[in-house]
Amino acid sequence: MSKAEKTKQFIIEKTATLFNTKGYISTSLSDITEATGLTKGSIYANFENKDQLALEVYKYNSGLLGKSMSKSLGDEFPTTIDKLNAFVNFYRKNWQLVFETGGCPLMNASTEADDKFPTLKKQVTESFKGWIKNITEVIVQGQKKGEIYKDLNPNEFGSLFIMLVEGGILLSKTTGDEKYLNLALDRILLIIDKELKQNIS
Repeated sequence: MSKAEKTKQFIIEKTATLFNTKGYISTSLSDITEATGLTKGSIYANFENKDQLALEVYKYNSGLLGKSMSKSLGDEFPTTIDKLNAFVNFYRKNWQLVFETGGCPLMNASTEADDKFPTLKKQVTESFKGWIKNITEVIVQGQKKGEIYKDLNPNEFGSLFIMLVEGGILLSKTTGDEKYLNLALDRILLIIDKELKQNIS
């Protein structure tokens, strides 16, 4: 990485939790300089404006979570059911870290991604589509292997799982009680076992 690229990455990493906690629109330039220890001139030398930085930070935050989630759906798990269970366990094990860093970056950004920040809205939309696609593809592979019922709509279940997870995170973060996320995760496990898993006799 060049010196300029390293500086950009430094700014992004130093402000990642700040933006996710305070908000992509509400975070001020003063907040950014305080978090980085850099001057306003240094910030603007690396980013055209605050919106550009906010967008890059969102990509960074969502990318970190996305990589971790994708790993739980990876090839290290032998069956499709194992992969889907690992996806659930990822959130079960990492909810505290997610909350401490401000919550789910997709959810947080989506509450701000209106007409005031259309580029962020577009990025959040693509992120959700990508997450749903990842789960959908795992379910499709399971259908091909005969591990999941073939007459099910994979995209519907991929969307449902994300809705349940995000709803659980929202309620748990708002109330400070992890039981809501656990309820959502328990429901996903039940769906996997009772609706998706094909019993092979």
